Order: sequence, then structure tokens, then C-alpha cells
Amino acid sequence: MSSEPPLHPTSGLPLAGHPLVARHGSATRTSVRVGDQFVGAGTFTLIAGPCAVETPEQVAAACEAAVAAGATMLRGDLYKHRSSPYSFQGLGREGVEIVAEQRRRSGLPWVAEVLDPAHLEVVADVVDVLRVGARNMQNFELLKECAKSGKPVMLKRGLAATIEEWLLAAEYVADSGSLDIILCERGIRTFEPSTRNTLDLSAVPVVQARSHLPVIVDPSHGTGSRNLVAPMALAAVAAGADGVMIDVHADPASARCDGPQALLPDEIVALGAKLSELGRWMGRTRVCA
Repeated sequence: MSSEPPLHPTSGLPLAGHPLVARHGSATRTSVRVGDQFVGAGTFTLIAGPCAVETPEQVAAACEAAVAAGATMLRGDLYKHRSSPYSFQGLGREGVEIVAEQRRRSGLPWVAEVLDPAHLEVVADVVDVLRVGARNMQNFELLKECAKSGKPVMLKRGLAATIEEWLLAAEYVADSGSLDIILCERGIRTFEPSTRNTLDLSAVPVVQARSHLPVIVDPSHGTGSRNLVAPMALAAVAAGADGVMIDVHADPASARCDGPQALLPDEIVALGAKLSELGRWMGRTRVCA
């Protein structure tokens, strides 16, 4: 009886660990195409916009600032996964036209979270990248349905997930038919209360050594504090991240979701210039088709 592990029916790789997302030997890292943009090795992607879609005016102001900062993708959630049932849960269907309008104005791809397979139909025409949040990293049925959607999947690291668990979650997406996966480090829960999470920037080179998938960083949710976003975003690029995702709000004090971590319009524009300069210095470029 053979002791060799069984092989994956499509890839022919041994069925152990995460063969589909693993980086094998000296194999090059891959890029994920999103519209006319590419996210991956040698590129730099700035994703910015409101944490949550609240009003047409709020989204427009945030997106205008993001575009001025050089963002090549916009973010803004219709559904929010909140710890309290009394917190703002997102506009859902009511926000679809708001997203559609900003997507038309900018011509840029839109990134948004889905919490349930039922949301896939709601966002089908306005969202270009489906984001699976930290609390859903191991919601395997959701991962499978997102993979079948035909859209790229952004997979955030879980609140207390090891890198191995994160890659295994990505393997669920890959095994369900899609290798268009972008990994997002957003901090992990530790004993330190000074920040919202502990942003694990060491995860960037570790994952890039183990996986061919693009890796970006979310310093907004990773720190939870406006004054920490810019330094951690720059540090993420210096650590080799393929991009960063940042919250923007013209009036954070009135934000219905995560106002303390959102950058003001002038702050994201200033940061965008620094990120672009650092990216060029490191040989990272914004790549369009």
C-alpha cells in the first residue's frame, strides 16, 4: 500500500496543507486582476474610502479624497459585522445605488464585505472584490460561495488566527474554484490594550515566503487610531506589502462606524503622496492593464 499522499484532481499537487495557495520552491508570486488593475508582486495598490456607506454626500467626499490620493480601488461596506447588535449594521440594499454612482464617477473597482451568501446577489452589480472579514475567516460555506461568484476574494486574517489557519482558509477559496485571492493582514487580538489590535507586519514577509498570493495590510482596523494609520501604512509598504486599505471620512466625529480610525481628506491625500514615493523607491509601481 502506497504511503504517498493523494493528489489534488486539478493541480496534481499532494493533498496536504494548502497546496493550491502555497508558494512552491522558487516559484514567482502571482497577481490578481481587478478590472484594469493588478494586485501582486512588484505593484503597489492603495484602496481607500469610507468604512461604511452612510449617505451619498459622505461617500462622495471620501471617494473624491481617495481618488486625489491616488487610490486605484475604492472601499465602502453595505453590510457591517458589528460586535453589538445595536451598532450600525450598514445600509444593505439601500446603499447599492450610492455605490453604483461613485463607481460610475470614478471608474474604479469597489471593494466591500459580504457577511452571508445571500448578500452576493445584492452586491453583484456594484462590487468588484468580495471581502470576507476577520470574524468570517473560517466561515467555510461563505468562502465557497464567494469563490463561485467569479469575483476576486479578499480574505482578512481572523482575530486570533495563526498564519497557517489563514492560509488554510484561503485554500477553501482556491479549492472551490478561484485563485483570485488577496490576503489582508488587519491585526490580531493580543494582551496589549493600547491599540485596537496588534498589527502583525511580520506576517507580510512570512506569508509571501509561504504563499504566491498577494498580501495587503489594513492599518485602519489594525490600529483603530487615526494618528497611527499613516506610520503603519508606510511601515506596511516598507515590509513588502502589495498594498494598503485605508478608511476615509470627511467628518469622523459623525461617522456611524469606526470614526476614530478614519483619515480626513487632506490626511489621505498627504499619505497617498508619501506611499507613492516610498513605493517608487522600493520599485513598486501601480500597474494597469
